[in-house]
Amino acid sequence: MCEPNTSTPLDERSRLLRRLILRSLQRSGRGHPGSALSLVEILRVLYDDILRYDPLSPHWPERDRCILSKGHGCLALYAILADKGYFPATELSRFCAVDSPLGGHPELNKVPGIEASTGALGHGLSMGAGMALGAKLHQRSNRVFVILGDGELNEGSVWEAAMFANKHRLSNLTAIVDSNQLQSYGRVNEVLDMHPLPDKWRSFGFAVREVDGHDVNALQQALRALPFAEGSPSVLIAHTVKGKGIPMAEGNPQWHHKSRIKPEELTEMFQALEAV
Repeated sequence: MCEPNTSTPLDERSRLLRRLILRSLQRSGRGHPGSALSLVEILRVLYDDILRYDPLSPHWPERDRCILSKGHGCLALYAILADKGYFPATELSRFCAVDSPLGGHPELNKVPGIEASTGALGHGLSMGAGMALGAKLHQRSNRVFVILGDGELNEGSVWEAAMFANKHRLSNLTAIVDSNQLQSYGRVNEVLDMHPLPDKWRSFGFAVREVDGHDVNALQQALRALPFAEGSPSVLIAHTVKGKGIPMAEGNPQWHHKSRIKPEELTEMFQALEAV
């Protein structure tokens, strides 16, 4: 089993995206920081190196689709979309404001670049499989990526979608599991153990790889090798640290969701990030 290297320093690109996440929290004082911070490198590699898209034409038919099934981690998705120019970065400071399109879960048609409304867990892979099948039937080259949390895999609908993807041999579909070992109610293996996770995906017909989810080079190499097997859907199990980059939040379930983040806590988070 691959493990994330918790001691690996973050480079400037990863710190920049985390600063955008923290900036979103400054006004709202609430959100899911731990869930967002664990998937920064996954999104970074997808949007920097893998996906085909055009921020000036969000509905470009030839684009690849990226669905954040673990919608509560949307702070990271908003950060990368703002960074890529889908909307002004100043919008991040209005996260969760009454009149802001940037809600606590991503909503289709409110935010450019959002491919599906998510947050009710266990639905993203079904939507992604439908998109992948549609592309296949229309002989289009679109690829579909769905990011799931490891706790989210407790949802039975994930495995219904996996069976569907295998039946239709959706090699243009890739699931990426942000495997940080924590969910809202505690450790994943204590709430409902999914071990051995790679074998479960293989048994559903997926080609499987594992990677350190904070190792940018390893993520690039894995995602550039898609599909992992011809004629099969792929899954990349990315081993991550919840709250990565902020020591007070790393591996701490209390930072899965925070409703009242104090200004002094945010100051400490900004300072800690620069020291990583």
